[in-house]
Amino acid sequence: MKEIYLAGGCFWGVEEYMSRINGVVETRVGYANGIKENPTYKEVCTGTTGHAETTYVKYDESIISLEELLNRFWRIIDPTILNRQGPDIGNQYRTGIYYVDSQDINIINKTLEEQKVKYDKSIVTEIIPLKSFYDAEEYHQDYLKKNPGGYCHIDLSK
Repeated sequence: MKEIYLAGGCFWGVEEYMSRINGVVETRVGYANGIKENPTYKEVCTGTTGHAETTYVKYDESIISLEELLNRFWRIIDPTILNRQGPDIGNQYRTGIYYVDSQDINIINKTLEEQKVKYDKSIVTEIIPLKSFYDAEEYHQDYLKKNPGGYCHIDLSK
């Protein structure tokens, strides 16, 4: 099993979207790459912790490759907008690909280069190693499964 951490705005939709992909075996939402240990949602929303709302994705690479997983991720974000996705604004809503296996960087960069030709503006999605990840509160986990019809800024059918 492999792991990758994806930030694409509000983590509810990203988690639900990723959880529906064949080969994804686990998802969790949380807060990544900030400066505060074990932040709360309320603290992250202040914009002072430096964390991004992020989805942990564990996947079976014998079923889905990292490249295919990332290609699907790129479909649900606008990588040219800084600190915003849909109506959600703030540094916690930035886009990012946070990796734990340094061997993944070549595939990540390959998909990035493929995305660059699709946009007139620069891509601002962070691509950096994962520094920290703290699980979000339980009520955020599987939020859209628990709350069908709840808020989601992405098109889950993409």
